[in-house]
Amino acid sequence: MAAPNLHPLTSAHADATAALIRTVFAEHLGRIDPPPSALKETGANIATILARGGGAGASIDGTLVACVIWEEKSGGLYFGRLAVAQAARGLGLARALIAAAEAEARRRGLPHTHLSVRLTLTDNRKLFASCGYLETAQHAHPGYAAPTFADMAKTLA
Repeated sequence: MAAPNLHPLTSAHADATAALIRTVFAEHLGRIDPPPSALKETGANIATILARGGGAGASIDGTLVACVIWEEKSGGLYFGRLAVAQAARGLGLARALIAAAEAEARRRGLPHTHLSVRLTLTDNRKLFASCGYLETAQHAHPGYAAPTFADMAKTLA
């Protein structure tokens, strides 16, 4: 397998990004409730997010295998839809894309990065915590009495 190539996401990547997000988030079906809204991502929606915010991807041999999208929100850079194809896991791509989001926030002069993560995705929460993210709040999706997701944030130096 060739080495991954990290790159900015552009509108040309929108359809592939949406497809990757849907594939990766489909792995969570049956593990999280409510089902992930990421399953409804479209190329058009991703293109809109990329135009107003941005994102980064990783490709191997020209195929997109990992992605993250972001936008300015609540005084920082909010990132989400972090997805790594199963065949590309273990290469450090999630950490590299988190670092890309942090670099983008610094480039924009923003003081922090933040995200939301489902409470039941304990491995994801551990990954973000190991990258310096702290839980700041828990919330419930509409119609749920107990919290279903957490906000996490990192102050940038």
